[in-house]
Amino acid sequence: MGLLRTEKRKERLERAVQKTVDQVRAQRRQRFRILACIKDAEDKFSTAIMAAQLAPDDRCDIIIVYVRPIDQGLWSGGLQLKLARQNMLDAGLELPGLRLLKGAMKSLRKEGIDTREWKRVTGHQDAWGDPAGDNKVEFNSESGRSVVLKLKTAPDPASGILDQYELGPYNLIILGEPSRWRGELKSWFGTGVVQRVAMLSPASVMVVRPDEKKRGFFICTTGTARCMQAVRRSAVLAQSVGEPITLFSAARTEQDVKAAKDNVKKAKDLLDAIGIKVRKTQTEVGDPIEKIVEHGSKHKIIVVSDEGRSYFSRLLNPSVAYGVIKNADTSVMDVR
Repeated sequence: MGLLRTEKRKERLERAVQKTVDQVRAQRRQRFRILACIKDAEDKFSTAIMAAQLAPDDRCDIIIVYVRPIDQGLWSGGLQLKLARQNMLDAGLELPGLRLLKGAMKSLRKEGIDTREWKRVTGHQDAWGDPAGDNKVEFNSESGRSVVLKLKTAPDPASGILDQYELGPYNLIILGEPSRWRGELKSWFGTGVVQRVAMLSPASVMVVRPDEKKRGFFICTTGTARCMQAVRRSAVLAQSVGEPITLFSAARTEQDVKAAKDNVKKAKDLLDAIGIKVRKTQTEVGDPIEKIVEHGSKHKIIVVSDEGRSYFSRLLNPSVAYGVIKNADTSVMDVR
C-alpha cells in the first residue's frame, strides 16, 4: 500500500514537472530566441555581435553558449566546485570558456545590450559525470527580455550545441566561420562543427563572416512553398533590423529565365501584401551556387532555404544551401 502511494506521488510530481516544462516552452515559442555559439576569441565574438544586431528589441532573447569538453579528471576541488555552482561569473574560477563568455557579454554591451542592472539567476546541472557540469547565468530585464550565458559540457561542440537546442527551442543558431568543410560523401565519415550542426539542426542556422561595410539581406527563392516561407520570415527579420532587401532567383539556362523572374515577382508580391518594401529584384543565368555567391557576397547576409531533402538525397544531388554556406565570403542564413 505504501509502495502504491509512493508511485502515485512520483507520477503526480512527474506530471507537474512536465506541465511546467510545457508552459516554459510555450512561452518561449512566443519570442524570437537566438543561440549564439562561441568557440574562441579569434573571431572577436562575431556570433554574439550578430545576435545583438538581429535581436533589436525586448521580444528577443539571446543565449550565448560555450561547449567545453568533458573533464572526468576531477581537477576542480570541492570548495571551488561549490563556488562555481553558486555563481560561475563571480566564483573567481577560470573554467574553460568562462573568460570567453565574459568577453561575449562585453560585446553585447557595446551593441547596446547592457545587463548589469538586470535581475540575475544562476543555475547548475550535472552532466556527463563532469565535476563542474553545465552552468548558466540568466539575466532578466524588467521588460521581460532574457540574456543567458551557458557553459555547457559535452563530448564535442556539435553534440553540445544540438543538445542545447533540445533545451530551447530556438529560432536561430549562429555559428562562426568553419575552419574546414568536407564534401557530402566525405562528411559521412566525419564533419566539422558547423557542417554537422547545419546538417542536423531543426532550427535555422547562420554562419557568420562579418563585414561592417556590407548591408542588406540577399534573399534567394526558387518559388517553392518552403522558399516562400523562408522569404517571408527572413524579410520580417530584415525589416525589424532596418536592412534593405534584395530578392534573387537563379536560372540554370536561358529557358529558365521566365520562371526565375516569376519566382522573384511572386516573392515581391508576398512581401508587398504584408507591407515590407523590397529594394531590388534580380535574376541571373548560371549555376545557382556560383551566382548566389557572386552577387550575394556583396550583402551583409545571404538567405537560402533549406531544401528539406534527406542526407542520401544530397549525396546524389548536392545541396545549394550547403554550397552557398561553404563558398560565400559573407554571412549565410539557412532558413528551416
